[in-house]
Amino acid sequence: MKKLLTIFAILSAFAVNAQNLQLHRDFERGHFTSTFEMFKMDKWGNTFTFVDFDYDKGNVSSAYYEIARVLKTEKMPIGLHIEYNGGTSNQFSFANAWIFGANYSKGNKDWGFSTYAGYKAIKGAEKANFQVTGTWYVNMFKGKVTFSGFADLWTEKGSDKAIAEYVVSDDIVFLTEPQFWYNATENLSLGGEIEISSNFQQTHKSYIRPTLAVKWNF
Repeated sequence: MKKLLTIFAILSAFAVNAQNLQLHRDFERGHFTSTFEMFKMDKWGNTFTFVDFDYDKGNVSSAYYEIARVLKTEKMPIGLHIEYNGGTSNQFSFANAWIFGANYSKGNKDWGFSTYAGYKAIKGAEKANFQVTGTWYVNMFKGKVTFSGFADLWTEKGSDKAIAEYVVSDDIVFLTEPQFWYNATENLSLGGEIEISSNFQQTHKSYIRPTLAVKWNF
């Protein structure tokens, strides 16, 4: 399942709130995916959330949700990160998971990055797991072009029960989704992404999946 765009915490140098709606066409799998993202800052840190829906023949075939909270004040060089992941589809369920870790970010209006590492508690798993995530953005040509994305590396070690109920394996999972956007107006962006994955969704394979997309920035 996609996790789209940059975790907006890296935009905190010049944005307080941000939200957008995206529609992607996945050509290899032949379906559309819609994504709603929201980021909000306050004096105690920031909150980021998004929800993905995949559509098969006009019907919702899967849904995935994440929400992350970073506790950080101006005097804290590193933030405390807590995150929840979960979802379901017509074929399987995503393992409900909590991530507890540390977050570091830096950026301005032209470029930025954010990274966190943490312990990943997967429902039904009897072994410890971890996740490392990095996100980035670069605004070029006076903000008309944006290169952004993320890269995830995590483990899904668990018991036979967890494997039977959810998407869990003993492989290390890698997922990255670099995105390219042409910002036609302040609200409208045109572009797409390339999903590159290994052992994602218990496939035990590697994939490269491009999309074309439109994004509306609220």
